[in-house]
Amino acid sequence: MTRAGSPAEQTTRSGAHPGTFRSAEGARKVPLRHPWWWAGGAVLLLAIAMFAHLLVTNENMRWSVVFTYLFDAEILRGLLTTLELTVLAMVIGLAVGIVLAVMRLSANPLFRSVSWLWLWFFRGVPPLVQMVFWFNLATLIPTLKLGIPFGPVLKEWDTNTVISSFSAAILGLALTESAYAAEMIRAGIQAVSKGQTEAALSIGMSRYQVMRRIVLPQALRIVIPPIGNDLISMLKFTSLVSVLATPDLLYSAQMIYSRNYKTIPLLLVATIWYLVLCTLLTVAQQHLEQRLTVTRAGDVRRLRFLPSFGKA
Repeated sequence: MTRAGSPAEQTTRSGAHPGTFRSAEGARKVPLRHPWWWAGGAVLLLAIAMFAHLLVTNENMRWSVVFTYLFDAEILRGLLTTLELTVLAMVIGLAVGIVLAVMRLSANPLFRSVSWLWLWFFRGVPPLVQMVFWFNLATLIPTLKLGIPFGPVLKEWDTNTVISSFSAAILGLALTESAYAAEMIRAGIQAVSKGQTEAALSIGMSRYQVMRRIVLPQALRIVIPPIGNDLISMLKFTSLVSVLATPDLLYSAQMIYSRNYKTIPLLLVATIWYLVLCTLLTVAQQHLEQRLTVTRAGDVRRLRFLPSFGKA
């Protein structure tokens, strides 16, 4: 005769895994009930329906105006400027970040100290403050000079000519990115086992070859996800350059709605393009992560992008 009790009590007494019920026929799964899942799902569906209803029925959205300006020439030029800022800032930031990461791992105390000071400063100063500073650099240094240190000047340029709003934006974004990228790359380098470095050095490879052909390709796979997130963040940070009157996507939309007073539709145009670009970058990041995943070739694990040093 079966003793009465709750399923949880029967499960505990019988020693079976939670969510199972033991009877004369043996153990069988008993689905757990989660009434709060249904309640939470209903609330989410209601919120989504209300938001969709707002987008469709609110006449102030003025979707006809949005579609009119979505491919406007001025908007597309701003979109191109946004992409240029993103690519240039990321390339420069990553290049400087790799150098800083290697300096942080150097045995030279001077290199480590300079790298640490760089990271401390550019992680602590907001990129917008840096942009405004670089844009007004001429008040501090009227001319930029090229020559022998403490010696004759070979060539000089007017600072206002060299440091435009576009170059000031690049400097502010790239230098901030270099500080964050350096820490991500350093973490990726340190994640590679020291045994591989020692083995490569033992067969006669130089430290430069070890770093370029052994460590960095493997560290790349580790740092791709955070750098991908940084790339998407950089795309959004470019909207800060509108303060410098740089004609990016947001500033182009601002210029249009300052003339026709259609603020919300033009902001929706900018929002749509930012979402499209972020989606494309996310898809590209996922594809690159798949290409860099560790694959099996028999019992040997290797990276697809890892260069081979010869055949056995």
